[in-house]
Amino acid sequence: MPKVALYNIAGQQVGDIDLKDSIFGVNVNVEAMHQVVKMLLANRRQGTQSALTRAEVRGGGIKPWRQKGTGRARHGSIRSPQWTHGGIVFAPKPRSYRYTVPKKIRRLAMKSALSSKVNENNIIVLDDLNFEAPKTKQVVNMLQNLKVDSKALIVLAEKNENVEKSARNIPGVKTSLVNTLNVYDILKYDKFIITKSAVEKVEEVYE
Repeated sequence: MPKVALYNIAGQQVGDIDLKDSIFGVNVNVEAMHQVVKMLLANRRQGTQSALTRAEVRGGGIKPWRQKGTGRARHGSIRSPQWTHGGIVFAPKPRSYRYTVPKKIRRLAMKSALSSKVNENNIIVLDDLNFEAPKTKQVVNMLQNLKVDSKALIVLAEKNENVEKSARNIPGVKTSLVNTLNVYDILKYDKFIITKSAVEKVEEVYE
């Protein structure tokens, strides 16, 4: 069972916390994480790109010159794809890129991502995280106290506007809730900062 240090926002170690093997101590499955990240990125695509085919481009209704006798190549329309201002071959049209992977693979990918943070010593567990008022300086000081000088993901058990507003203006820092946590964000950010209550909620959800 992985054991990690428990810190307060002043950067002081106030104890230890045991993490469940079944969630934070699994064998990291890179293939599962890859599949889920691809799915998440594909599902974020708008799919609104559109271009005109030769049938949709305005003009080109008349044959530009007669078929034979001019010495030039034969053409039927000045809106063929090889012409300037012609249509696009296999023109992209609005479509959905959305697809899903099996639930078991999604759960395995989440556990693998969480376990990878433990293996790399990039997880920081806080005993509590709450501010009386939104102030960016408080999060900056907390990160300095915890010696975090890279991109960080802060995970909360429930919505906390003071924390979210305090962190949203800091480049490379993002807040997330347990129920919106995803594999892409876990892997994208170097440090994984999570509250003790959020750990308990993650273990409850993914057990």
